[in-house]
Amino acid sequence: MTVQSNISQTKSDQRAAKPPVAVKKDHKTNIHGIKRNDPYHWLRDENWQKVMMDPNLLNEEIRGYLEAENQYFKDEFDNNNTELQKEIYDEIRARMKEDETGVPTPHGLFAYYSKMETGKQYPLMVRTIRDGGDETILLDCNKEAADGYFGFGGAFHDPAHKFLAWSSDRAGSEYYTIKIRDIDSGQDLDDEIEKTSGATVWANDSNSIYYTALDQNHRPYRIMQHRIGDKQSDDKIIYEESDAGFFVGMAKTLSSRFILISSHDHQTSEIHLIDTMNEGEMSIVSPRQTGHEYSVDERNGELFVLTNCDNAKDFKIVRVDAKNPEQANWKDEVAHNSGTLIVNCFVIKNHLIRLERFEGLPRIIIRDLLNREEKTINFTESAYALGVWPGYEFETTSIRLNYSSPTTPSQTYDYDIATGERVLRKQQEIPSGHNSDDYVTSRVFAPSGDQQVPITLLHHKDTALDGSAPCLLYGYGAYGVSIPAGFSITNLSLVDRGFIYAIAHVRGGMEKGYQWYENGRRDLKTNSFGDFIAVTKHLVEQKIAAKNKIVAHGGSAGGMLMGAITNLQPEMFAGIIAQVPFVDVLNTMLDDSLPLTPPEWPEWGNPITSKADFEMIKSYSPYDNVEQKDYPSMLVLAGLTDPRVTYWEPAKWVALLREKKTDNNPLFLKTNMEAGHGGASGRFERIKESALVQAFALQTVRKSFS
Repeated sequence: MTVQSNISQTKSDQRAAKPPVAVKKDHKTNIHGIKRNDPYHWLRDENWQKVMMDPNLLNEEIRGYLEAENQYFKDEFDNNNTELQKEIYDEIRARMKEDETGVPTPHGLFAYYSKMETGKQYPLMVRTIRDGGDETILLDCNKEAADGYFGFGGAFHDPAHKFLAWSSDRAGSEYYTIKIRDIDSGQDLDDEIEKTSGATVWANDSNSIYYTALDQNHRPYRIMQHRIGDKQSDDKIIYEESDAGFFVGMAKTLSSRFILISSHDHQTSEIHLIDTMNEGEMSIVSPRQTGHEYSVDERNGELFVLTNCDNAKDFKIVRVDAKNPEQANWKDEVAHNSGTLIVNCFVIKNHLIRLERFEGLPRIIIRDLLNREEKTINFTESAYALGVWPGYEFETTSIRLNYSSPTTPSQTYDYDIATGERVLRKQQEIPSGHNSDDYVTSRVFAPSGDQQVPITLLHHKDTALDGSAPCLLYGYGAYGVSIPAGFSITNLSLVDRGFIYAIAHVRGGMEKGYQWYENGRRDLKTNSFGDFIAVTKHLVEQKIAAKNKIVAHGGSAGGMLMGAITNLQPEMFAGIIAQVPFVDVLNTMLDDSLPLTPPEWPEWGNPITSKADFEMIKSYSPYDNVEQKDYPSMLVLAGLTDPRVTYWEPAKWVALLREKKTDNNPLFLKTNMEAGHGGASGRFERIKESALVQAFALQTVRKSFS
C-alpha cells in the first residue's frame, strides 16, 4: 500500500465570504459580587424543554442565526469539499460489512442477537432456537425509522420469551418511548410509556416491567412499575429520588434474585434491593456517603460488592449476607491493590469475574469461588481494548470476550472457564481488505510535570517518523472515562494518507487508576489541559508528528478540553475539531434548571453556593476565556436537541470567537437541526459525519479550504 501525500498547499486559506455575525444583547449578572455581561445569552431559547421535544418550536431569531451558520459552512467548506468527503465516505463504507450478523447469545430455549442488512441503516433484533434454526425477526428498526430521526433505545425480552420491550427516541432529545411487542403476533400492544430513559427490567413473572422516568429537566428521577395492559397513568412509583443532584437507574442480578435500584451522582452511589423471592421486599445495601461508590451482584444469598470504601481508591470486592448487608458485615473477597483498578465485576454460578486495568492495559481475572483459584486472560499487543460479558444465564461456565487493537479488527470469543478453551465466534470482516501488518500500534509516554501521560499511536508502516507527518490527536479526560485503544474503520482513512492517529490518555480518565481521575477533576481540572499540551509538545520533540500539522479532536467534555487548549496555546495546533463541546461551563453550572447541572457539581464544583468554585471554573471555562488573538482553524459541531451539551453552548462560543479572533483562519459551526448529542442516527449518516471530520483535518494540514 502506498501512503498518499497529504501536505500539498494548492489553495489559499482566505475566506471568500463573510461569516455570520451574531447580534449582541446585554445580559448582566452579579454573583458573589462578581459582575459579568454575557452578550450571547439570547441564543439560549427560554423554552428549551419544549424545543427538545419539538425542534419546530425554536425561536425564529435563534433559528435564523443557526441556519446562517449552517449555510456559511455549506458554502465555504461543504460544497468545496464534496468530492473529498465522498471519497472518504466510500472508503469507510467499503470497510463496513453491511450484512453483519451478531453472535447469538443463548437464553433458555432460544438465542438472541442483532443483525444488519445490506443497504439498511438500522439493526434487526432476531432470535432462533438455541441450537440453531429459522430466524424470527422480533423488531426491524428500519421499518420503525421510516418517518425520520430514529434513536434506538434497546430491546429487552421477558423471562418467559413472550414479549419484547423496546424503545425509541424520535427527536434526538433522549426522551424514549417504550412499547411492548407480542412476539408471537409481531404486534405492539396498546401499552405506550413516554418520557423514559429507554431501558427496561422485566419482573420474573413476565407480567410487568420496571423503567426509569425522566422529569421535565430530563433527570432520571423515578423507578416505575408498569403492568402489561395498564395505562401509564396507573403505573406504580417504586422509588423516587428527591435530591436533584442524583440520577436513578436499575438492573437485575444475573441470578434474577434481586432487582437493583441505584441512585448516584459522579462520586456517590446508593443501591436498594427488590427481593424477587420475598414479595418485592425492598432494602438498602449501604446508605449514601459522599464519595462512596459501589455496585452489587448476588450468588446464593450473598452479595458481592465492588466498592471504594476504606480508602480503596482503585476498588476492592467484598461479600456479605444479603439479609444483613450493612457495611460493618463486609468481608474482603478481593483486596484493594493500589495501582490495579477494578473496572467492574459480575458473578455466575461458581465464579467471580472481574475486569481490571493494570499498567494501563485491561485484563480479565476469573476466580473460582469454590477453591479460590484464579485465571488471568490478557493479550500481548502494546495497546488494545478488552471487554467481557456474561450473557443472559447464571448457570453457566461460559463468558464472552471482545478484543481489538488499533491494528486488529474486533474478535469475539466464547471462553469456557471449566476447560480453558477459547473459541473464536466472530472476526470483524473488512470487505475492502485489511492487513494488520501494514500498520503499527505503539504506546509511548509524555512527561507532564511529575507524571507520565500515556499516548496510543497508530500509523501506517510506510509513514516516516521524522517530524514531517501530520497528526490527529484525540482527547477526552473527564468522569473517569478511559478511552479504549480499539479498532476503528474510520481512522484508517487518515492513517492511509500519512497521518499519525494518537490518543492522549490525559488525567481525568482512569487509564492509570482512580488517582488519575481525581487528579483531573474539580480544582485539579487544569491538569487535563496541561497533559494534552504536554503530549502535543512530546509528539513534536520526538519527531513523531510535525509542528503546525497537529489537529486536535474531542467531543462533549472532550470538547471542553479542545476549548481550553485553544485558549491556552492556540499556536500549537493547526486545527481544532470540537463535537458537541461543553464550553460554556460556568454558565451551565450556574443554571440548575438544566438536565445535568446538579449531578455535575461533584465533578466540576458548585459555583452557585461557592465563590471559590465560581472563580475556579471561570478561570478555565473556554467561553469565559476567549481573547483577542489568533486562533487555529476550527470546526464545531452541535445538535439542536442535545440534552447533554445544549446547542447554545457551541453557538455562543463560536459567536464570541468570531468577535474576538484576529486571524483569517476558518471557523465553522454546523448544527444538526434534527439530532442531539449522538449526531445522526443511521449508521451511514454517522459515516458522513466521520468523513466530514476527516476532510476538515486533511484540508487543515493542506491549508486548502476554498
